Amino acid sequence: MKIDIMTLFPEMINAVMRESIIGRAQDKGVVEVKATNIRDYALDKHHKADDAPYGGGRGQVMLAEPLYLCHQALSAGEHVHTVFLSAQGQPFNQQKARELLTKEHFILVCGHYEGIDQRFIDECVDEEISIGDFVLTGGELGAMVVTDCVCRMVPGVLSDTECYTGESHWAGRLEYPQYTRPETWEGRTVPEVLRGGNHAEIEAWRTRQSLERTLVKRPELFRETPPTADEQRLLDKIRRDRSRPQLTEPPVCRAATEDDLPAILAIAQQARNYLRRHRVDQWQGEYPNADTFRADIAAGTCHVLTYQGAVAAMFTLSRTPEPAYDALTDGRWRSDRDHAAVLHRNAVAADWRGTGMADHLMQAAEQLAREGGAHAVRVDTHRHNGAQKKLLERHGYRFCGNILCDEPGHDPRRQAFEKLLK
Repeated sequence: MKIDIMTLFPEMINAVMRESIIGRAQDKGVVEVKATNIRDYALDKHHKADDAPYGGGRGQVMLAEPLYLCHQALSAGEHVHTVFLSAQGQPFNQQKARELLTKEHFILVCGHYEGIDQRFIDECVDEEISIGDFVLTGGELGAMVVTDCVCRMVPGVLSDTECYTGESHWAGRLEYPQYTRPETWEGRTVPEVLRGGNHAEIEAWRTRQSLERTLVKRPELFRETPPTADEQRLLDKIRRDRSRPQLTEPPVCRAATEDDLPAILAIAQQARNYLRRHRVDQWQGEYPNADTFRADIAAGTCHVLTYQGAVAAMFTLSRTPEPAYDALTDGRWRSDRDHAAVLHRNAVAADWRGTGMADHLMQAAEQLAREGGAHAVRVDTHRHNGAQKKLLERHGYRFCGNILCDEPGHDPRRQAFEKLLK
């Protein structure tokens, strides 16, 4: 890759292009960046490169002849793709950089003063490029921007292609956030998923972050590079999540009353619909129903989480041992049955999914268990209920074995988990 830069100020170019990554790439011979002084091709003894504009007006205009002679010398009689850095040019972007990357040799022309003679543009320039909708004192800064962007994609300049293919704008998307040591800085912690070592989960997190950043900061990029079917599904989910209310204060946990029954039944139905959509054969019959929750309320085991007075989640926490848990297979419980509380029938209202409400639910249940003298909390869920299992794992619950529940007409198999309380 060879890039010639026509300029009145070659020292500006050399001061930047001889440093850092591009400088090292030139030393290795991977790229060649050369700044040529247009004044060297001026026809008079004073090396004059500009004159007053025809028609009058302020400032000076760069002469066509020195520009032409300089261009001829650099192109050596061959056609070399030539770019004029101009405020009137097409916006420079990653796609344009990739187009220039296909050129073995191209020339960048830096204007100055009030511009350059139009006749040179008409004769020698293939395209005009702008690095933004603003005006600079000259084209040198723009030329360096273009050069840097193109050169870093030349094979051998960076350590591997992922150094630039994973960055913002390569695929019409903004890059995901980056973190490094320490794990906690100024009270801010690196996201847990990046510390877990699960590469599939990390990749999924990065994909979502990239799409969400693009949606929020540069939504017009989706018009230029339309989302794939998978991206569209994820974007729809991101939009739903962003439209949900946000927790600005902790919810309140209290014992449920008969007045809460309509809200509890509504949450149970939302959970039933969610499980059905995700093909989880749980809560798909008559269980749990109004009688189930009335019994929980009467026993004082049903609790709700309210936010700003409205019921946002519910759960049942019992100190009565669950008989089905005595028939645990493929493992063993970590605590004695008489010292464990049992978590049943927990669900979050649809509007509050993805807001952290489920985490508050687990914390509230565990606190109640501690206050009741329990040393552990036991819970079961359907083997295909991935959301519930992730929630349990996130809160330190361990898989203990399998049980069979009593849900007539539906899959009775459940996976059992337990957490020892400190």
